[in-house]
Amino acid sequence: MIDAPTCDEIADGIYRLSTFVADLGPPAGMTVNQFLVLAEEPLLFHTGFRSMAAAVAAAVDRVVPLDRLRWISFGHVEADECGGMNALLGAAPNATVAFGALGCAVSIRDLADRPPHAVTDGDALDLGGRRVRFVATPHVPHNWEAQVLYEETTRTLLCGDLFTQVGRSRAIDDDVVTAALETQATLASAAPGPAVPAVLHRLTELAPETLATMHGASFVGDGASALDAFATGWEARFGGGIELSSRSAS
Repeated sequence: MIDAPTCDEIADGIYRLSTFVADLGPPAGMTVNQFLVLAEEPLLFHTGFRSMAAAVAAAVDRVVPLDRLRWISFGHVEADECGGMNALLGAAPNATVAFGALGCAVSIRDLADRPPHAVTDGDALDLGGRRVRFVATPHVPHNWEAQVLYEETTRTLLCGDLFTQVGRSRAIDDDVVTAALETQATLASAAPGPAVPAVLHRLTELAPETLATMHGASFVGDGASALDAFATGWEARFGGGIELSSRSAS
């Protein structure tokens, strides 16, 4: 059973649309979150599964009319990240997918019903009142084409699958690191070793004030310290390798 999305403003003009999916990431279930960035050209980060696209579109429309939605993006190519992409493109006639050039070349140009806008690492979109920067994170936490987005005005890091937490969650929590480390130990959704902590340490340079997490609660506060703590914890627990399983967080 899938709940209807909840809507919470986690930073100025940035809304978390959250759906709890009981049979995802068993046994505790997991939230699947989208983030709507309000601006002259609004952007939606993540679409959710194809099966929830109508509910996500309705949730977006309650915040901003769908014909005003200009951009759709996501962390990587996976059902919970972009399964609803074409349904959202159909519901939002003025929207374009913005994604990394590699991901566009290997997947999105073929999958998307409208041609995407390809970006490279470090490129930014001026949304009008907001500015999002694309940061390539290949293979972190998984997938070759992985990326995160950084909204510079509110200092919000749209984290994708980084900091994944299982179970129901509040919109914002003051400790996402402990739960994220426990989730990785259980689900093994990212490769062990130095790749993930290296990216986390690099992202601390952005000094985010909000960590917008795809699965689980978001974090508001000293984002650089949270990223550093997650990296340090990862190195201590998984840096030397863990036994991978067939289970996946997404």
